[in-house]
Amino acid sequence: MRSEEDRPVAGFPFSAVVGQDQLRLALILCAVHPGIGGVLVRGEKGTAKSTVVRALTALLPAVDDAGTTRPARLVELPVGATEDRVIGSIDLEKVLRDGERAFQPGLLAAAHQGVLYVDEVNLLHDHLVDVLLDAAAMGRVHIERDGISHSHPAKFVLVGTMNPEEGELRPQLLDRFGLAVDVAASRDVDVRMEVVRRRLDYERDPEAFVARYSSADEELAAEIRTAREKLDSVELSNRELRRIASLCASFDVDGMRADLVLARTATAHAAWRGDSEVTAEDVRVAAELTLPHRRRRDPFDEPGLDQQQLDDALEQADQDAQSQVEDDARDGEPEPPESPEDRGPDEDRGPEDGGPEDGGPDDEGPDDDGPEDPDGPGGGVRATDRPSAPPAGEFKAKLLEVPGVGEGAPGRRSRSMSSRGRVVRSTRERGHGLHLTSTVFAAAESQVARGRTAGRLRLAPADLRGAIREGREGNLIVFVVDASGSMAARDRLSAVTGAVVSLLRDAYQRRDKVAVITVRGREAELVLPPTSSVDIAVRRLQSMRTGGKSPLAEGFLRAREVVLRERLRDPQRRALVVTLTDGRATGGKDALHRARVAAHLLADASVASIVVDCETGLVRLGLAAELARELRGGYVRLAELSAQQVAGVVRAAA
Repeated sequence: MRSEEDRPVAGFPFSAVVGQDQLRLALILCAVHPGIGGVLVRGEKGTAKSTVVRALTALLPAVDDAGTTRPARLVELPVGATEDRVIGSIDLEKVLRDGERAFQPGLLAAAHQGVLYVDEVNLLHDHLVDVLLDAAAMGRVHIERDGISHSHPAKFVLVGTMNPEEGELRPQLLDRFGLAVDVAASRDVDVRMEVVRRRLDYERDPEAFVARYSSADEELAAEIRTAREKLDSVELSNRELRRIASLCASFDVDGMRADLVLARTATAHAAWRGDSEVTAEDVRVAAELTLPHRRRRDPFDEPGLDQQQLDDALEQADQDAQSQVEDDARDGEPEPPESPEDRGPDEDRGPEDGGPEDGGPDDEGPDDDGPEDPDGPGGGVRATDRPSAPPAGEFKAKLLEVPGVGEGAPGRRSRSMSSRGRVVRSTRERGHGLHLTSTVFAAAESQVARGRTAGRLRLAPADLRGAIREGREGNLIVFVVDASGSMAARDRLSAVTGAVVSLLRDAYQRRDKVAVITVRGREAELVLPPTSSVDIAVRRLQSMRTGGKSPLAEGFLRAREVVLRERLRDPQRRALVVTLTDGRATGGKDALHRARVAAHLLADASVASIVVDCETGLVRLGLAAELARELRGGYVRLAELSAQQVAGVVRAAA
């Protein structure tokens, strides 16, 4: 008999959640139509993201499993999960015991007809996010690996939660989520009081609290079942489909995924309302959930959807839809006979009379004296519309990588040993997955000793060989930005800011952590401690103060301090220091000599580095190049970087 302490605690009811109406609606719509592709929940800590997701599972219909009925499951995918654990892999135990090739299902199979929940999805490896989103969109998983060909259904509600301060998802992955919702704690005092009151009541007596909201949850569950049954009968008219296409075109979203998801969401919303036809209001609600995250083409674009822009786009879409309806109506009417009075003065003249039909005097051809239409088929491009020329002297040096092979966080910059990547060799240790060829070879050497003369290969646990895989890791990029008077006086700060934005964009794409140190006056200020949220770095950079002397020595020492402290917190993440300066150290006594000594100390700490030389003018002292030599790192000129040329960022001879 269970004691009170052993009894499982009932989950917080979905109906008891205060506020977060948009999040609740997004989850319900995905429950009605799992083909929408899941929900991404973005928000600060303590906003009930996990609570709402866990509560959704109790509302899903029961699942028929092998002749029995069971409740829908909530399957949680840990951030450190491997691909084998997610999609499944070969069942090694069965292979070794029975000599049979068998498949062991993964978490996607367990989540079928339930909820797959990924907390901190922004920290999950990009490849695994792709796998999850593919399965959520197709409702099926296909496995072709390790000699196994397998397929199984995987229809589930995918929910990913994340805190933007810990780093963003790449725009390509944002687009793969069907819906996205930004959540924040209410600033309304009454709402906050009610949140606290309900939570305290739940903690005091969970069973009584759940019982209080059980009827409301049962009603919601019944409505979801009814909406699912009604979904296929909901009509999406051409008028509303045109409205959807017009909306997506006006917001300039990439590809056609937004149109499809918006149509599915609008249909699910109509079914949820109990209507048999999609209306303009369904389209509007769907647009608020499907378009905001698809407008982010750059990591530094602000998320969200401007309501005025949405209103204008909906109004234009409505006008387009109405015009099409009127055109369709006119097309269905017979053409009235044309009277001679209706014809224009030239319409009775044929080509032989010099009429407009074939190059007569009223025909404006390309040989007219008038200006060509620059936007027409044969038009040119105005001089003011020509794209700007690329920077002179394209930089050809190879991408800087932190030397050696690390074991850091998954990323796209430096070489590392990881559970993902190409197989480079085998090991007797566990490794990352099975190295099949080496395992077979190891077993072959012992077949005579094991008495095998024919038949299946005789395997033993000692034959197993693990795979060593080499992939890419993310690094800690520490930016040291010279904000002294010598930099600002020559109007170079805007160019430096643009270069740093390029560098930060590159760090974002390579999944690095970043830190920003500014050097001015008498000190070096850590304006941004190490973080994965590079958009915060851009905001801090834009508010950077400038002027005064240039204490570069303090900048290098501060960078060294940041790197050494971060090594204690995250020892597997290797660092790269990027310094943007003209090299003119002026802060304190014997500033240049002190800067060289500090650079030498940073190099002795085994920190990879690159100096971006911001010196301009006819007379150049070459001080930045000298500092690069002291740092024993790379060197590149500022002119070789630009905010538009991301591909040329963080480059130097390794």
